[in-house]
Amino acid sequence: MAHALALGRRGLGRVAPWPSVGCVIVRDGRIVGRGTSDPKTLRHAEIVALDQAAEAAKDATVYVTLEPCSHQGRTPPCADALIKAGVARVVVATSDPNPLVAGKGLEKLRSAGIDVVTGVCEAEACADQAGFLSVHTRGRPTLTLKLATTLDGRIATATGESQWITGPEARRKVHSLRASHDCVMVGGGTARADNPSLTVRDADTSAQPVRLVVSRRLSLPWPSKLVETTGQSPVWIVHGDGDADPADMKRWREAGAKLLPVPAQTGQINLTVLLTTLADEGLTRVFCEGGGAFAASLLAAGLVDDLIVFTAGKVFGAEGQPGIGALGVSQLANAPVFDLVETARFGADVMHHWRARA
Repeated sequence: MAHALALGRRGLGRVAPWPSVGCVIVRDGRIVGRGTSDPKTLRHAEIVALDQAAEAAKDATVYVTLEPCSHQGRTPPCADALIKAGVARVVVATSDPNPLVAGKGLEKLRSAGIDVVTGVCEAEACADQAGFLSVHTRGRPTLTLKLATTLDGRIATATGESQWITGPEARRKVHSLRASHDCVMVGGGTARADNPSLTVRDADTSAQPVRLVVSRRLSLPWPSKLVETTGQSPVWIVHGDGDADPADMKRWREAGAKLLPVPAQTGQINLTVLLTTLADEGLTRVFCEGGGAFAASLLAAGLVDDLIVFTAGKVFGAEGQPGIGALGVSQLANAPVFDLVETARFGADVMHHWRARA
């Protein structure tokens, strides 16, 4: 199952809105087939592995990271394919909350006389599938907030200089994180200050994530790197419903960007509606790279699932710009709380990965 989980991680950021599943088929102690959800052919991991195993799948054991589907969707049911192949045993990491599946795949396998085992490496599978599971249980994608700060939590000097706080090893890691998500998101302030391209560069990837800017009034620089590269990978802009200048909307559309109007409340984009809108658009994993005010709004709304902080051995002092804007926390008990998942070193910098406490 560990091998199947590793295979499934290869497709993260490439197959949304569907889950990235891994499958390994074993017969007589030997791997005869393996597969990952294929973004090009749309074949599920089980089908890829069965095609590779061919006749060797008969009486084999199948390890799969998510319950095999039982319905006719973009492809025929995987449960039917496993039954037809004559496998003897199916080991499943976690069930599928999609109402079209939700236990029906497991029941179909059992009814065909196949031995079914569930819950193997379930915690790891749920962590990998968090985005897909979140869409089907909470109606929104998971959101990872990334910060690159000094030791005293600053993301820029008093004059706004920020490139580069962290070193090349940390930046390469950030690009690999971008590649494993469906979308890279920033606020309008970051788009205006940094003129980012938001593409994946220092990582091996065959696909680029959606590049998303949230700007209530659509007040973004023109021209910009985003404007110049709309033909290379998707650019989406979320703006307030009725708040953007029609002329700005027209020129962004003509440049190839996709515009998503979202209602605003108290002068800000409704962030909960923003995430449900992204789920409706087929996104399951969102990677947010700031800026400070936008990060604070997401934290205050309780929408940050994972917080990844890269810390450099620099100090800017109180006059530097804070990584997170005002949160209005007056009591310790009201502060957002995260639990440490991982600590790692990248060159001279340290990465801390935190997960929101349930």
